[in-house]
Amino acid sequence: MPSLTRRSMLTAAAGSVALGASARALPSTFEDAQRAAQDEAFWSAVAGLYDVTGEVIHLEHGNWGMMARPVLEAHIAHVEAVNRRNSYYARREFWPDAQAVQARIAAVLGCEPDEIVLTRNATEALQALIGGYNRLSPGDGVLYADLDYGSMQTAMAWLQERRGADLVTMALPEPATRQSLIDAYEQALIANPHVRLMLLTHLSHRTGLVLPVAEICEMARGRGVDVIVDAAHSWGQIDFTVAELNADFVGFNLHKWIGAPLGVGLMYVRKPRIADIDPFMGEPSRDPQDIGARAHTGTTDFAAILSVPAALDVHEAIGPARKAARLRYLRSLWTGAAREAGFEVLTPEDPSLHAGITSFRAAGQTGAQENAALAARLLDEHNIFTVHRTGIASGACVRVTPGVFTSPDDVRALAEALPRLVP
Repeated sequence: MPSLTRRSMLTAAAGSVALGASARALPSTFEDAQRAAQDEAFWSAVAGLYDVTGEVIHLEHGNWGMMARPVLEAHIAHVEAVNRRNSYYARREFWPDAQAVQARIAAVLGCEPDEIVLTRNATEALQALIGGYNRLSPGDGVLYADLDYGSMQTAMAWLQERRGADLVTMALPEPATRQSLIDAYEQALIANPHVRLMLLTHLSHRTGLVLPVAEICEMARGRGVDVIVDAAHSWGQIDFTVAELNADFVGFNLHKWIGAPLGVGLMYVRKPRIADIDPFMGEPSRDPQDIGARAHTGTTDFAAILSVPAALDVHEAIGPARKAARLRYLRSLWTGAAREAGFEVLTPEDPSLHAGITSFRAAGQTGAQENAALAARLLDEHNIFTVHRTGIASGACVRVTPGVFTSPDDVRALAEALPRLVP
């Protein structure tokens, strides 16, 4: 019988035919991508692949990514098939299917299949990388910034408790430029020459700031510092391959911007560095280069993993560059109005430093309660759903996150509402 992964690819291909009718050639330049971002016939076809709630104007897609209908249909089919065939499938056929999924992911990311291992999310992948990093001695420094994800900050602090590491923290500059971000990390390393491990978040879930990861990794490497990169929000929101990050250790999500079902992430370790991450809790392995031993999830959601090729089919049918440009375009429809109304927009206009996610706050209103109240007013008075975020050194904010299926009119509704909310 045909493999379940093959079936999911066929389902996704059938569901994405709507894109073919209005899609032009995939953009090959930045200017092409900018034009493609405003091809409303194409984006209407994309939106037609998603069943979005009509209860609210939904501008909070940073929590997890909605599956396109062909992916949802593939997922339902896999749930039914796996449930029906039970352990007969799990013990006899799942492993080859999972390897095929892993090979497909590696091809899209631009790495080798034996440099990645599937996890349940980016948090699990990054915790395994941080906890398993074996090149620390007592007194060595580990560094993270205010915009890093809370669970990752906790994992870095755990290295202080369990490994005797010295914890170093920093606040990123605001407003930021590419050079000021590179300089901030370099100055932190100059001030703390004992730092040996650093956490970088490619795209912050708090504000949407995109770090120049490749340059910072290169600078850190020159100072003998290893970097673990959190790419939970960037893959699928920004167009890149893993090699372009210039990083040895990376954690990814597939259920945010790639659009796979909930419960799929992955760990990447560049092949020569695999031995620098210990097997997870003593996981046995006959091969010291076996990246699979660096994570152990137990029984996974087979159907979610099998649905990943369907998600990648839709992602590639839309086009990563076109997708990234669309999200930046949607962002541009409200940030100018926010600034004109006197709000602080917490990501710069430099397109290399932002994607779709962007946060804002009223001038001087930095408290969590104030920003929760602002998000509540958007919902109660204008039916616009956003979320407030905390943990930024400069204060709390409200996060706005469109999706590829979000209409320009939905974002313009936010732009029109903001002047009415000025304190």
